Amino acid sequence: MGTPQKDVIIKSDAPDTLLLEKHADYIASYGSKKDDYEYCMSEYLRMSGIYWGLTVMDLMGQLHRMNREEILAFIKSCQHECGGISASIGHDPHLLYTLSAVQILTLYDSINVIDVNKVVEYVKGLQKEDGSFAGDIWGEIDTRFSFCAVATLALLGKLDAINVEKAIEFVLSCMNFDGGFGCRPGSESHAGQIYCCTGFLAITSQLHQVNSDLLGWWLCERQLPSGGLNGRPEKLPDVCYSWWVLASLKIIGRLHWIDREKLRNFILACQDEETGGFADRPGDMHFIYQNYPKKELSSNKETLTESLLPRLERSSTISA
Repeated sequence: MGTPQKDVIIKSDAPDTLLLEKHADYIASYGSKKDDYEYCMSEYLRMSGIYWGLTVMDLMGQLHRMNREEILAFIKSCQHECGGISASIGHDPHLLYTLSAVQILTLYDSINVIDVNKVVEYVKGLQKEDGSFAGDIWGEIDTRFSFCAVATLALLGKLDAINVEKAIEFVLSCMNFDGGFGCRPGSESHAGQIYCCTGFLAITSQLHQVNSDLLGWWLCERQLPSGGLNGRPEKLPDVCYSWWVLASLKIIGRLHWIDREKLRNFILACQDEETGGFADRPGDMHFIYQNYPKKELSSNKETLTESLLPRLERSSTISA
């Protein structure tokens, strides 16, 4: 007997319209209370949280409500002597937050706030002999960091600072028999890693190396009867995978392989009607970092995704 499929049930009274004003108010007010439990507990990924929030506010036409000067000053204070940027003041620098900072500065057209040359040297110094990238000086290897490295350098116009060919070899070595990608060679395929690897290959003009039909099939199988998407087999749907899976499908040209309307209804059902914000799945508690999937619900009716790999298309470094 097969394993029962894990899924959720969407109640008939679940939200079915996008509560834009509530979401904008929720994000705009986030961080106003510095002693708030949720704010304190998310300090370790603050820089990425700011990027996600700004991107969503930009899509809603509400970017002007965010404190631009305070954000730019925060980023500057998070750059270390080595060139890397940390999640928050007093934390260690990491590639994840270095990318988020560069994305924010690109959004604000203020890249001169940081020392760009030091950022380039920091990223370059994290590449290993096999082409992989460590996330920081402690040495963890992950394809997420390969994506962060090339995305950061592409936005800065410095992609030639690293050994791109070796970086490509490493990412391709993480491709699995099912068409997906894991964090390292031999690791399980995961939607988040697939987004990073397809994004990496798009930036480096290597998408032709992907079996789009095989990968597209694996990705579209992530959709469950509720309409939600999971990150890998035998897992519950989670609203954040609305982004990781859809963005990957968009990159490989297979966005039409899922039921758009059912996914839309699932995402809408994850809204908190009282305060704004999204939960991981219907009925759960909202959390600021679950708001990024709202990108799939933009007013653009022609596509579910907006600003794929933000600003990279504008610099002509992405081919999909």
